[in-house]
Amino acid sequence: QVQPVESGGGLVQPGGSLRLSCAASENILTAEIVGWYRQAPGKLRDLVASITGGHMINYAESVKGRFTISEDNAKNTVDLQMNNLKPEDTGVYYCRITARSQSGGLEFYWGQGTQVTVSS
Repeated sequence: QVQPVESGGGLVQPGGSLRLSCAASENILTAEIVGWYRQAPGKLRDLVASITGGHMINYAESVKGRFTISEDNAKNTVDLQMNNLKPEDTGVYYCRITARSQSGGLEFYWGQGTQVTVSS
């Protein structure tokens, strides 16, 4: 079973940067898709960015030009570099790994989340 573990959250001022990392108990770089999601207080969990095994990348409109998702082969992580952070980026950030099961179906694994707070 794959267990994602997020790290790198914290408190940052508007305009600042943070880098989140998602590690896994198995080789995360073989996953079908790795996605970063954000859940703001009182809101649904929304996709922020994702990367597929074929390196196709997708961003939410609200973070395009500010966030970058990437694979770190040396650390075996999928990272989310967040620049020019805004108060509306505040929330709990979750990593979700989509993996192919032995039967050929898809399985989804969520991490516990890491808090990002953007405030002056």
